[in-house]
Amino acid sequence: MEGFTGGDEYQKHFQPRDYLHTYYRFEAGPSPEVEMLKFNLECLHKTFRPGGLHGDTLIDIGSGPTIYQLLAACEVFGDITMSDFTDRNREELQKWLKEEPGAYDWTPALKLACELEGNSDRWQEKAKKVRAVVKRVLKCDANLANPLAPVVLPPADCVLSLLAMECACCSLDAYRAGIANLASLIKPGGHLVTSVTLGLSSYMVGKREFSCVALKKEAVEQAVLDAGLEIKQLLYSPKSYTAASAANTGGISFIVARKKLGS
Repeated sequence: MEGFTGGDEYQKHFQPRDYLHTYYRFEAGPSPEVEMLKFNLECLHKTFRPGGLHGDTLIDIGSGPTIYQLLAACEVFGDITMSDFTDRNREELQKWLKEEPGAYDWTPALKLACELEGNSDRWQEKAKKVRAVVKRVLKCDANLANPLAPVVLPPADCVLSLLAMECACCSLDAYRAGIANLASLIKPGGHLVTSVTLGLSSYMVGKREFSCVALKKEAVEQAVLDAGLEIKQLLYSPKSYTAASAANTGGISFIVARKKLGS
């Protein structure tokens, strides 16, 4: 594709329902997309389970129109900020958070997350918990020194960003700067939790193609280290999306990193 998909194109053309139907359709049965979701849910469960990461505040950067990324963290953080660049994605989030008619049905993901915790029957309680702890939905841009500008929040105990930075950043240099911008939102001793689809140059949303920066595993790890973070956990899976929905990828990396004291 020609050029990198910039913010204006996302604002004009990114359709959240097309995205959800491409990557988070559960009724069709097993699929690479469902396997990718399971991998992320398993990683998040390991990260935020009892005895794991916890705190008061969490900021989710690049939430998109999805809530699955909070299904483990909602149990251990009482104040969560969601954020996304596009108006439509934020509207889609608000529709689910406010239980409005036509909101996307996340029941299968809720049940999967609860199964990991040992009780799939509490999925309705889980949904209620997410809605209770999400305190605000803001606009964000990871390319800004303060990704939440003009809003300024106190440094957070944890910043979460799943499958977003490779889409928001147009080059490796921009990605490295973006990770540093995320790190600026974290208090010393706090954590960054992120997952990245490796080697992905573009992905489809409906019939429209959006570009990504194709990242290598080593480059991602170095960007995290150079942002003043120590990698505490690194999980890799060769799983990838179907060829019909995305270009061939080099798998997915899930990283938990701690911001150094004094950084």
